[in-house]
Amino acid sequence: MTVEFGLTFLIIQIFAILAAITVHEFAHAYAADKLGDPTPRLMGRVTLNPIAHLDPIGTVLIFLFGFGWGKPVLSDPFNLANPRKDSAIISFAGPLSNLILAILLAGCYHLFSSLNFNLITTYLEYPIYINLVLAVFNLIPVYPLDGFKVVEGVLPEDQAREWAQLRNYGIIFLLLLVVPLFSNTSMASRIIFPIVSFLLNLLLGNDFILK
Repeated sequence: MTVEFGLTFLIIQIFAILAAITVHEFAHAYAADKLGDPTPRLMGRVTLNPIAHLDPIGTVLIFLFGFGWGKPVLSDPFNLANPRKDSAIISFAGPLSNLILAILLAGCYHLFSSLNFNLITTYLEYPIYINLVLAVFNLIPVYPLDGFKVVEGVLPEDQAREWAQLRNYGIIFLLLLVVPLFSNTSMASRIIFPIVSFLLNLLLGNDFILK
Protein backbone atom coordinates (compact mmCIF):
# COMPACT_ATOMS: atom_id res chain seq x y z
CA MET A 1 0.00 0.00 0.00
CA THR A 2 1.48 3.36 -0.99
CA VAL A 3 1.59 6.29 1.44
CA GLU A 4 -0.78 8.22 -0.84
CA PHE A 5 -3.30 5.36 -0.91
CA GLY A 6 -3.02 4.91 2.86
CA LEU A 7 -3.66 8.61 3.52
CA THR A 8 -6.61 8.65 1.14
CA PHE A 9 -8.10 5.60 2.82
CA LEU A 10 -7.65 7.19 6.26
CA ILE A 11 -9.52 10.28 5.10
CA ILE A 12 -12.29 8.08 3.68
CA GLN A 13 -12.53 6.23 7.01
CA ILE A 14 -12.87 9.49 8.92
CA PHE A 15 -15.55 10.86 6.61
CA ALA A 16 -17.37 7.50 6.53
CA ILE A 17 -17.56 7.33 10.32
CA LEU A 18 -18.66 10.97 10.64
CA ALA A 19 -21.31 10.46 7.96
CA ALA A 20 -22.59 7.21 9.47
CA ILE A 21 -22.97 8.76 12.93
CA THR A 22 -24.57 11.92 11.52
CA VAL A 23 -27.13 10.03 9.44
CA HIS A 24 -27.92 7.75 12.39
CA GLU A 25 -28.58 10.57 14.86
CA PHE A 26 -30.38 12.71 12.28
CA ALA A 27 -32.75 9.80 11.63
CA HIS A 28 -33.61 9.61 15.34
CA ALA A 29 -34.27 13.36 15.45
CA TYR A 30 -36.26 13.38 12.20
CA ALA A 31 -38.46 10.49 13.31
CA ALA A 32 -39.17 12.12 16.68
CA ASP A 33 -40.01 15.40 14.97
CA LYS A 34 -42.40 13.70 12.55
CA LEU A 35 -44.08 11.82 15.42
CA GLY A 36 -44.89 15.07 17.19
CA ASP A 37 -42.00 15.64 19.57
CA PRO A 38 -40.38 19.06 18.95
CA THR A 39 -37.54 18.40 21.43
CA PRO A 40 -34.88 17.38 18.86
CA ARG A 41 -35.74 20.32 16.60
CA LEU A 42 -35.54 22.76 19.51
CA MET A 43 -32.12 21.31 20.36
CA GLY A 44 -30.90 21.75 16.78
CA ARG A 45 -30.71 18.02 16.03
CA VAL A 46 -32.90 17.84 12.91
CA THR A 47 -29.89 18.58 10.73
CA LEU A 48 -27.23 16.77 8.73
CA ASN A 49 -24.53 18.99 10.19
CA PRO A 50 -22.09 16.55 11.86
CA ILE A 51 -21.17 19.06 14.57
CA ALA A 52 -24.68 18.76 16.03
CA HIS A 53 -24.42 14.99 16.45
CA LEU A 54 -20.86 14.10 17.40
CA ASP A 55 -19.93 13.14 20.93
CA PRO A 56 -16.16 13.72 21.37
CA ILE A 57 -15.52 10.66 23.54
CA GLY A 58 -17.82 8.36 21.57
CA THR A 59 -16.27 9.40 18.27
CA VAL A 60 -12.71 8.85 19.51
CA LEU A 61 -13.65 5.39 20.81
CA ILE A 62 -15.02 4.41 17.40
CA PHE A 63 -11.68 5.26 15.79
CA LEU A 64 -9.68 3.50 18.50
CA PHE A 65 -11.75 0.40 19.25
CA GLY A 66 -14.51 0.20 16.62
CA PHE A 67 -17.25 0.87 19.19
CA GLY A 68 -18.57 4.27 20.19
CA TRP A 69 -21.55 6.56 19.97
CA GLY A 70 -22.90 9.85 18.75
CA LYS A 71 -24.52 12.48 20.93
CA PRO A 72 -27.83 10.93 22.06
CA VAL A 73 -31.00 12.48 20.64
CA LEU A 74 -33.29 13.42 23.50
CA SER A 75 -37.02 12.81 23.07
CA ASP A 76 -39.90 13.57 25.42
CA PRO A 77 -42.35 10.62 25.42
CA PHE A 78 -45.14 12.90 26.72
CA ASN A 79 -45.16 14.59 23.32
CA LEU A 80 -45.81 11.30 21.53
CA ALA A 81 -49.28 9.93 20.76
CA ASN A 82 -48.20 6.39 21.64
CA PRO A 83 -45.08 6.84 23.80
CA ARG A 84 -43.86 3.24 23.91
CA LYS A 85 -44.42 2.30 20.28
CA ASP A 86 -43.40 5.70 18.94
CA SER A 87 -40.20 5.55 21.00
CA ALA A 88 -39.48 2.18 19.39
CA ILE A 89 -39.94 3.73 15.93
CA ILE A 90 -37.62 6.60 16.84
CA SER A 91 -35.01 4.15 18.09
CA PHE A 92 -35.31 1.90 15.03
CA ALA A 93 -34.92 4.88 12.68
CA GLY A 94 -31.22 5.19 13.47
CA PRO A 95 -30.09 1.66 12.54
CA LEU A 96 -32.52 1.65 9.61
CA SER A 97 -30.94 4.81 8.21
CA ASN A 98 -27.49 3.18 8.31
CA LEU A 99 -28.83 0.08 6.57
CA ILE A 100 -30.46 2.20 3.86
CA LEU A 101 -27.25 4.18 3.38
CA ALA A 102 -25.28 0.94 3.08
CA ILE A 103 -27.71 -0.31 0.42
CA LEU A 104 -27.45 2.95 -1.55
CA LEU A 105 -23.66 2.83 -1.39
CA ALA A 106 -23.75 -0.81 -2.49
CA GLY A 107 -25.74 0.30 -5.52
CA CYS A 108 -22.98 2.79 -6.31
CA TYR A 109 -20.42 0.03 -5.75
CA HIS A 110 -22.02 -2.19 -8.38
CA LEU A 111 -22.43 0.73 -10.80
CA PHE A 112 -18.75 1.67 -10.62
CA SER A 113 -17.76 -1.99 -10.69
CA SER A 114 -19.62 -2.43 -13.98
CA LEU A 115 -17.67 0.56 -15.34
CA ASN A 116 -14.38 -0.99 -14.13
CA PHE A 117 -13.72 1.91 -11.75
CA ASN A 118 -12.04 -0.47 -9.32
CA LEU A 119 -10.36 2.20 -7.20
CA ILE A 120 -13.70 3.86 -6.45
CA THR A 121 -15.28 0.52 -5.54
CA THR A 122 -12.38 -0.12 -3.15
CA TYR A 123 -13.00 3.22 -1.48
CA LEU A 124 -16.73 2.44 -1.13
CA GLU A 125 -16.14 -0.78 0.79
CA TYR A 126 -15.35 0.79 4.16
CA PRO A 127 -18.34 3.22 4.20
CA ILE A 128 -20.64 0.28 3.46
CA TYR A 129 -19.00 -1.78 6.19
CA ILE A 130 -19.13 0.89 8.91
CA ASN A 131 -22.81 1.62 8.25
CA LEU A 132 -23.62 -2.08 8.57
CA VAL A 133 -21.61 -2.31 11.80
CA LEU A 134 -23.44 0.69 13.25
CA ALA A 135 -26.83 -0.71 12.24
CA VAL A 136 -26.27 -4.20 13.64
CA PHE A 137 -24.48 -3.10 16.81
CA ASN A 138 -27.20 -0.64 17.75
CA LEU A 139 -29.90 -3.27 17.30
CA ILE A 140 -28.45 -5.41 20.10
CA PRO A 141 -31.22 -5.32 22.74
CA VAL A 142 -29.12 -3.93 25.58
CA TYR A 143 -29.76 -0.52 27.13
CA PRO A 144 -28.85 2.17 26.06
CA LEU A 145 -28.59 0.74 22.52
CA ASP A 146 -31.51 1.28 20.15
CA GLY A 147 -32.45 -2.39 20.15
CA PHE A 148 -33.52 -2.17 23.78
CA LYS A 149 -36.31 0.34 23.06
CA VAL A 150 -37.28 -1.51 19.88
CA VAL A 151 -37.90 -4.67 21.90
CA GLU A 152 -39.73 -2.68 24.57
CA GLY A 153 -42.02 -1.22 21.91
CA VAL A 154 -43.08 -4.55 20.41
CA LEU A 155 -43.63 -6.45 23.67
CA PRO A 156 -47.08 -6.63 25.29
CA GLU A 157 -47.52 -3.93 27.94
CA ASP A 158 -46.97 -6.15 31.00
CA GLN A 159 -43.83 -7.73 29.55
CA ALA A 160 -42.62 -4.32 28.37
CA ARG A 161 -42.73 -3.02 31.96
CA GLU A 162 -40.64 -5.98 33.12
CA TRP A 163 -38.24 -5.47 30.22
CA ALA A 164 -37.86 -1.76 31.09
CA GLN A 165 -36.52 -2.71 34.52
CA LEU A 166 -33.41 -4.13 32.83
CA ARG A 167 -32.34 -0.53 32.14
CA ASN A 168 -30.81 -0.52 35.62
CA TYR A 169 -28.29 -3.16 34.50
CA GLY A 170 -27.73 -1.79 31.00
CA ILE A 171 -24.23 -0.43 31.55
CA ILE A 172 -23.11 -3.72 33.10
CA PHE A 173 -24.47 -5.70 30.14
CA LEU A 174 -22.92 -3.23 27.70
CA LEU A 175 -19.49 -3.52 29.30
CA LEU A 176 -19.76 -7.31 29.17
CA LEU A 177 -20.53 -6.95 25.47
CA VAL A 178 -17.72 -4.66 24.40
CA VAL A 179 -14.87 -5.53 26.80
CA PRO A 180 -12.95 -8.68 25.78
CA LEU A 181 -12.82 -10.39 29.18
CA PHE A 182 -11.85 -13.96 28.35
CA SER A 183 -10.22 -13.64 24.92
CA ASN A 184 -9.02 -11.05 22.42
CA THR A 185 -12.49 -10.85 20.89
CA SER A 186 -15.43 -9.14 22.59
CA MET A 187 -18.84 -10.74 22.78
CA ALA A 188 -20.23 -7.88 20.66
CA SER A 189 -17.76 -8.72 17.88
CA ARG A 190 -18.82 -12.35 17.94
CA ILE A 191 -22.44 -11.29 17.63
CA ILE A 192 -22.26 -8.55 15.01
CA PHE A 193 -19.45 -9.52 12.64
CA PRO A 194 -21.01 -12.76 11.35
CA ILE A 195 -24.16 -10.74 10.62
CA VAL A 196 -22.17 -7.93 9.00
CA SER A 197 -20.23 -10.46 6.90
CA PHE A 198 -23.51 -12.01 5.73
CA LEU A 199 -24.90 -8.58 4.80
CA LEU A 200 -21.69 -7.64 2.98
CA ASN A 201 -21.88 -10.84 0.95
CA LEU A 202 -25.54 -10.13 0.24
CA LEU A 203 -24.92 -6.55 -0.89
CA LEU A 204 -21.55 -6.87 -2.62
CA GLY A 205 -21.43 -10.44 -3.82
CA ASN A 206 -20.81 -13.95 -2.59
CA ASP A 207 -17.65 -14.56 -0.55
CA PHE A 208 -16.87 -10.84 -0.38
CA ILE A 209 -14.04 -10.10 2.05
CA LEU A 210 -13.41 -6.58 3.29
CA LYS A 211 -9.80 -5.69 2.49
